[in-house]
Amino acid sequence: MIAILGTGKMGEALLSGLLRAGRPPAAVVAAVRREDRAAELRERYGVQVTDATSAAKMADTLVLAVKPQDMAVLLMEIAPAVPSGTLVISVAAGITTAFIAHRLPVQVPVVRVMSNTPVLVDEAMSVISAGPYADEEHLRRAEELLRPVGKVLRIPESQQDAATALSGSGPAYVYYLVESMVDAAILLGMARGAALEMVTQAVYGAATMLRESGEHPVILREAVTSPGGTTISAIRELERHGVRAAFLAAIEAARDRGRELGADSGRPGPGAASPAAAGPGGDGRQ
Repeated sequence: MIAILGTGKMGEALLSGLLRAGRPPAAVVAAVRREDRAAELRERYGVQVTDATSAAKMADTLVLAVKPQDMAVLLMEIAPAVPSGTLVISVAAGITTAFIAHRLPVQVPVVRVMSNTPVLVDEAMSVISAGPYADEEHLRRAEELLRPVGKVLRIPESQQDAATALSGSGPAYVYYLVESMVDAAILLGMARGAALEMVTQAVYGAATMLRESGEHPVILREAVTSPGGTTISAIRELERHGVRAAFLAAIEAARDRGRELGADSGRPGPGAASPAAAGPGGDGRQ
């Protein structure tokens, strides 16, 4: 039995991904606080929905998908109910495996995960790290859980905050780029619909070439960049406006914010007493 504690955007995305991958609804339980949200999940997915403590007692795998600032309260709530041998998987930004392990009374294996929203279309990038008491078997179980909804990569936990900034927040950077390119097309007199279709296909095609060719992105970019042509003129302007430096600074800022979220996780704010449901408005991770 897999229990998902926290059904905001990421928690619900993982829930729906598990079911799309063939996991029977009877093998998944969700933990929420509000009855209206519970009814919504039951109707939409046919899964059992209960409170966090009850879900923790039922499951052999717990997925912690609450907001980082709610994690300490959630762990306090479920700690007495977590059986020995339960695999705990955390998808909360900035929360270390040690933070979780130290708040549970038994020695349970903890695996830290950072995924992203393309889990909704089975194209997520999930990076996983082993924490206290987690061995090869636990990493393999985490991979089996996540692989149906995208790619999975193992990294040292020391790199998780950087992965959050790069991959967890990464889709937002792409959407921002697409938005900017569409605005530029409108400035040049194109209709928004046509521009969006062109840019979307350009991004999709470029990403597919990057993944399937195995070439370095510099090589692929140079293949488009003819001497004295249109592309090199555009690249010059991007460099002149410091776009590369802006991306470096942006991803570093996201990394730093992830660390702050982890540091603040032990100081829950008002209303954090029942964190088992982040709600449909999001999980606050990225």
